Amino acid sequence: MDGAESQAGEAKEAAGGASSGPNVQTLLSKVMAVVSSIGPPVTLATALLLYFGWARSDAQARAMGLDVSLFGYSVQDYALRSIRSLFFPLVCILLAGLLCLAADNWLRGQLSSGKRAALVARMARAAAVFGVVVAAACWAVAVARPTGAFLVVPYLMAGGVLLAWWGVRLRRLALAGERPNAKARAIIQHRALEATFAFTLVAALLFWGTSDFAQVVGRGQAAAVQAQLASLPRADVYSHTGLFIGAPGVKQEVLGTAEAPVYKYTGLHLLVASGGRFFLLPDSWTLGSGTVVVLPDNDSVRLELGRH
Repeated sequence: MDGAESQAGEAKEAAGGASSGPNVQTLLSKVMAVVSSIGPPVTLATALLLYFGWARSDAQARAMGLDVSLFGYSVQDYALRSIRSLFFPLVCILLAGLLCLAADNWLRGQLSSGKRAALVARMARAAAVFGVVVAAACWAVAVARPTGAFLVVPYLMAGGVLLAWWGVRLRRLALAGERPNAKARAIIQHRALEATFAFTLVAALLFWGTSDFAQVVGRGQAAAVQAQLASLPRADVYSHTGLFIGAPGVKQEVLGTAEAPVYKYTGLHLLVASGGRFFLLPDSWTLGSGTVVVLPDNDSVRLELGRH
């Protein structure tokens, strides 16, 4: 009896394991689906923040006659310098994404209930055609006027590509309701490939638009520095050795004694402290003919910062 009971128990456990196997696999597949759907947008948003921060800093540095590598910005610096400028565009993109998801869920609900499949198919076809027209028109504008195209052209093109791709997929699902085999073939054969191409194309367009936007913002930041130079912190530099700063408007004063002189330099403003260096601008600095004073951030010099 004990052997029979143990065999029955093992058979029951095996049956329980077999029955729980599909549930675990289903749960794992759902989790992986969620991760795969969230991962690419988060990765793309992070990459856009870093790229925008670098492109903006590079444009500002070039406008000031410098190279961005001199500042030694870190990855965190680039991300933080992007948030303020990209806050409004990111909010608009996220709101548009939520509206699109709501519309997609409603239309898919109409398909699952078996109602208005023909109407959904026509709407999807119209969306696909409209998306193709928008993307083609934006591409024509970019080709005809590569230097004078509006900043929103790459973003509109990306929106057109997404709209066309979504319309094609939705129409395929609407028509597949009458042909289940066609639906299965479409999901198995085309979904991954289409998603890869669409995501890659949209990512490239977003980086294109972000580059143009960052160039404008960076040059604007450089012009703002010139216009608001007096509002930057005043920097008085002290050193035990002569620094021989030859920028116009910088004054040298010798303090201390003849045996232990202390050199004080005034007429400077702190632009930024980064990468182990102080970047200072003289009172006469301009974008057209300005000199940037770069000093090491170590014990050889001392800075006193303040307001006028």
